[in-house]
Amino acid sequence: MSRLVVKIGSSLLVETGSGLRRSWLASLAKDIAGRRAAGDHVIVVTSGAIAMGRAALDVGRHPSRLDEKQAAAAVGQIHLAHAYQAALASHGLTTAQVLLTLEDTENRRRYLNARATIEALLRLGAIPVVNENDTVATSEIRFGDNDRLSARVAVMTSADQLILLSDVDGLYTANPGSNPDATHIPHVEKITPEIEAMAGGTGSTVGTGGMVSKLIAAKLASQAGCRVTLASGIGMNPLHHLQNGARSTSFAATTTPRRARKHWIAASLDVMGVAVIDPGAAEALQHGRSLLPAGVTAIEGQFERGDPLLVRNTQGQDIAKGLSAYDADDARRIQGRRTEAIADILGYQGRDELIHRDDLVLL
Repeated sequence: MSRLVVKIGSSLLVETGSGLRRSWLASLAKDIAGRRAAGDHVIVVTSGAIAMGRAALDVGRHPSRLDEKQAAAAVGQIHLAHAYQAALASHGLTTAQVLLTLEDTENRRRYLNARATIEALLRLGAIPVVNENDTVATSEIRFGDNDRLSARVAVMTSADQLILLSDVDGLYTANPGSNPDATHIPHVEKITPEIEAMAGGTGSTVGTGGMVSKLIAAKLASQAGCRVTLASGIGMNPLHHLQNGARSTSFAATTTPRRARKHWIAASLDVMGVAVIDPGAAEALQHGRSLLPAGVTAIEGQFERGDPLLVRNTQGQDIAKGLSAYDADDARRIQGRRTEAIADILGYQGRDELIHRDDLVLL
């Protein structure tokens, strides 16, 4: 099973002067249903809310005022969510709307909450449809385009692949619209300054991104272990055609999602507390297992859920580092207790683990 993030550009969903491309969206829904039937998890990051809303409000092709853009998004998000819901429901799939801002992906607690929500939706069989929360985002906390949002979502969810669908079929050595000698590049092993210099400006009349934003997204995702594909989505059934060899540009992942997350935990986060564990728990960690509350003998420090902890053995050696599933007070209440007792002790059913193995790295 693989995890796939698909970014949909505005120009694919909304045609200037004609509104939503319903038949195209129906073909995309069929592709998504096929990937789900094959066992893959699919997350959609979609543009189009402002483009759909501004037509309904008659605020012009590109409203310049932030409040007008937010008003257009408020109207357009309803239409957009309903369109996805109807298209996916015809294949027996449940749609979930997830609205994010840049701040949600940079604040650790918001990040963890968003990540947990998307994980739960995938586990329950729903298709998360993610869009920027333009109705509340200010210019300081906006992504500005959904290419970068899709990369953040791919990193957040440890996706295996990010597919950027737009009105271009890949990266060229120059702008193919103005340079007849431009050559298509099928694969990029590493995004170098020379590759970045090939990016042109925005070409669509309804979108806000361009090749620059796509390369930024590709660089962010590939460095986190997610391979990236840039392809045209203009024709019907774009995912199906991509699987069958349609022209595209692929960007190699420089690591694996799991390894990138482990490196982030080990090297980038300052610890906020300590969990002291017994010999049995220490041995379990060495065999790749999670840290359960039953193996914890003491909790030191004050921390919140999602904060990094050192894991220390009874000899005083720091043997691991990981993200706590509980705050310090709750962690102390359940230390040494079996998993099935957590709900009775805390009054709610939290995670079985104090630190899940995916959020833990051995030192």
